[in-house]
Amino acid sequence: MIGLKHVISIARNSGALPFNPFAGYINSPESVDRGYLTEREIQTLMEAPVKSGTCELVRDLFIFSVFTGLAYADVKALTTDRLQTFFDGNLWIITRRRKTNTESNIRLLDVPKRIIEKYKGLSKDDHVFPVPSNGRCNTILKELGRQCGFKIRLTYHVARHTNATTVLLSHGVPIETVSRLLGHTDLKTTQIYARAPRMVA
Repeated sequence: MIGLKHVISIARNSGALPFNPFAGYINSPESVDRGYLTEREIQTLMEAPVKSGTCELVRDLFIFSVFTGLAYADVKALTTDRLQTFFDGNLWIITRRRKTNTESNIRLLDVPKRIIEKYKGLSKDDHVFPVPSNGRCNTILKELGRQCGFKIRLTYHVARHTNATTVLLSHGVPIETVSRLLGHTDLKTTQIYARAPRMVA
């Protein structure tokens, strides 16, 4: 929409268009429905057969994002020193979101902990995961979604929305806490997820 508005603006300024059809339009994030997976769909994806080790890795990284709310860039940048065991005995991710530079502390559930253990020592440096390129991940995720029969296209935006909606909000986590976990700088962004109908099937 923003790109189209720019083209319209050029046409308007050059005199090729007599009026601006976007006059008064505000590109608000509150009008966006990013989509998310239900609990059953998450389980379907986790149990889906994969044809290669790379496909399995990409699927696991997506599931990791579903259970942590981390964006692709944050998963790729995640290093072992960001994994810390607190006084409560639980393993946490202590990090800053690359997009917003906000601090985010995430307690790891069993699923992401198993994924971390699965790929332990496979990165060439101190990164937690050997993450493929974003383009490669998107291609494989698209194939996996089609294989699972999902109507929604799998992306890391979908993973984060699923984390907020299905993993957190549906289980009673306060929206203010969800906002901090996702690294949102504006609660209105998180409220998009809160307004989404939450289902388990």
